[in-house]
Amino acid sequence: MRKTAAAFAALGLAVLGVSATATTAHAGPTCDAKWPGSRDGMVRAWQLNDCSGTYLGGTGSYDSDWGNSSGPFQGSDENRASSVMNSGYIGSYDIVAFYRLPGYGGGYTCLKPGEKYADKISDNTFTNGDPVDNRISSHRWVNSCGHILT
Repeated sequence: MRKTAAAFAALGLAVLGVSATATTAHAGPTCDAKWPGSRDGMVRAWQLNDCSGTYLGGTGSYDSDWGNSSGPFQGSDENRASSVMNSGYIGSYDIVAFYRLPGYGGGYTCLKPGEKYADKISDNTFTNGDPVDNRISSHRWVNSCGHILT
């Protein structure tokens, strides 16, 4: 009986160890460090995974064209994001919808506020099937979304 209980206890600890490792491996330590500490109404984007590399920008507003010369995202910001953050206020219109094309076209995917950030978007696609990584051209705040970044 004691050997069986010990075996179950060891198995339980092994499972917990694997589970903790998997959770840590998927968390973005740099994104964690760049989280503002509280919700500040912003969406942010970075050039590389895990909220690193060039900071492309952040805003509490919409931007229909990340590649033009106006708005919070400009010029070479278009089609460069590999990680994004949603520190928007909780309430209506707290989901960020990212779009493949300027003018909110060409397919979309979203980041809910509870996710905080997507530290590696290369395993995601827009609703039109295009990859999300290095393909975001516009964004806006929405109140619902059926296609979520993982």
